[in-house]
Amino acid sequence: MQLNEQREDTKKKEKKRFFDETGKRLLKEIKPLRKWVLISALICLVLIGCAVAIPELLGGLVDQLYGWAKNPVPGLAKSLLPGIFLLFGVYALEGILTYVKYYLLQSIVSRYYCAGMRIRLSEKLMRQPVSFMDKTPAGDVIDRMMDDVGDMADSIFGIVDILLSGFLKLGVIAVILIVTDWRLAIPVVLLSPLSILLSSKMAGLGEKHWDNHYELSGKLTSLAEEAFTNYPTTKAFNREAELLAKYDEVSERQQKSRIVANFLSSIVQPVIAFVNAAAYIAVAVLGGWLIINKGLPIGTVVTVILFARQFSGPLEQIAYGLGYIQHIKAAAKRVFTMLDQPEEADPAGVVEAVTKGQVEIRHVDFSYEADKPLIQDLSMEVKPGQKVAIVGPTGAGKTTIVNLLMRFYDIQSGQILIDGRDVSELSRAENRKLFAMVLQDTWLFKGTVAENVAYGRPDATREEIERACDLAYCDHFIRRLPEGYDTVISEDSTAVSSGQKQLLTIARALLADRPLLILDEATSNVDTRTELLIQKAMDRLMGNRTCFVIAHRLSTIVDADKILVIRDGRIVEQGTHQSLLAEKGFYYELFQSQYAI
Repeated sequence: MQLNEQREDTKKKEKKRFFDETGKRLLKEIKPLRKWVLISALICLVLIGCAVAIPELLGGLVDQLYGWAKNPVPGLAKSLLPGIFLLFGVYALEGILTYVKYYLLQSIVSRYYCAGMRIRLSEKLMRQPVSFMDKTPAGDVIDRMMDDVGDMADSIFGIVDILLSGFLKLGVIAVILIVTDWRLAIPVVLLSPLSILLSSKMAGLGEKHWDNHYELSGKLTSLAEEAFTNYPTTKAFNREAELLAKYDEVSERQQKSRIVANFLSSIVQPVIAFVNAAAYIAVAVLGGWLIINKGLPIGTVVTVILFARQFSGPLEQIAYGLGYIQHIKAAAKRVFTMLDQPEEADPAGVVEAVTKGQVEIRHVDFSYEADKPLIQDLSMEVKPGQKVAIVGPTGAGKTTIVNLLMRFYDIQSGQILIDGRDVSELSRAENRKLFAMVLQDTWLFKGTVAENVAYGRPDATREEIERACDLAYCDHFIRRLPEGYDTVISEDSTAVSSGQKQLLTIARALLADRPLLILDEATSNVDTRTELLIQKAMDRLMGNRTCFVIAHRLSTIVDADKILVIRDGRIVEQGTHQSLLAEKGFYYELFQSQYAI
């Protein structure tokens, strides 16, 4: 029992500490925009001055009317006109400044804050290791960058307009009430701490529900992203109903969290309104008694009553602001969590001017999860210009070797050397400049065919682009497209087939003309004839360059200079196609399983 209590106390302390840190950080994020926020705060002060002046002016006009009622004299209208015009001017100034304040906070401050935060998140993602995106659903990342950042931008409006102006107005009105008549100020001033206490307590109840709401919002976006990305597969297997049911289930949970959070936030205002109404009634009753028994001027009572009514405004404003800030903090936690993700260390080393393409792997160990070893004591040497094939069963670690060469993941022990230099001494960007890649899964962005092919070499001329496409055997179908090389395509485009998309990515790698080339199941989506033509084109292009080929179809690598057979993260055999068949080992079994029939 005592242990559970200690755990609860620890959780409360951690929550409070995190709440404080999140709040401080939100304020810190506003610093670059402090000039505009300061201007907005000054406008708030002037607006408070207007709010204070209006009851005073009205009270003065009431006193004039009351005095005239006791002692009617000519010229009442003339004496009232200056006060009326001044009152009208104050109302007009209040309206204009309110518009300017909203424009500054919403159109300028929030917009630039939102844009700046999204740029920072984008830059942060560019510095994240590939493992981060492998473990984080794309939909959740998008949700944080769009919805969560958008809500955080609203926090500036909430902090400055709601809380700052609310507390300032509360303090100013309290002072004026006490100066005007301290007796009438007592009910209002004494009940205000109760209102603020209720506001903060009830606002805190909704925090966990807002946290849950934003977490489920990320899941919803991920579900939608997956559904539309794999839409043909969903339709092909008639899984629409199951997908909708799953989406509805998460959506309903999110809706419940939002309803509870909104209820806890909104219930504050009626409670505060009730407390303030009690204070308002007390002022009215006490004021009537003072007028009758103490001869207090009616104008004074009217002024205090108007201020008491205004006193409820900032209290409700603060109550709303505290609940609103809980909403914002829930979004901010998710954004700050992404911004605080550790970045991969990156040395500043650069590659040599001339790269021969010799690759050596020495006693490398690597695993994606600590308790599940994958690559164990892997060693191999690839000479410049060799065409090396890596084969083995699914899960043996073939693609993992590519990930390590490209430094998408870092090895746990051992060395990977290119031209005798440890790649850990190079920056990742420099290391990747050495490689051109063609993956099994094609990727095209929305743009022209020429722009897609030139993705790895944006400064390439049209002649160089067309030559690369010709070598990759895709020039003939490109010219049959409506606009030829200027036809706009994308990953979802139906203008080109899956095999043609693969050919375009191969042309992209050919155009990049890097000293090392990686083909990870690159020919899996093309027919046999095109596959053979691509192999010939690759041989002509690579010349004395180093090429790594990962393939399940062993017919594509029979002419490789060296074949490495991987099994359970280790090289169990290596040699040429003929020598490995002659050994009648594991490679022989793989080959026979594909072609024995």
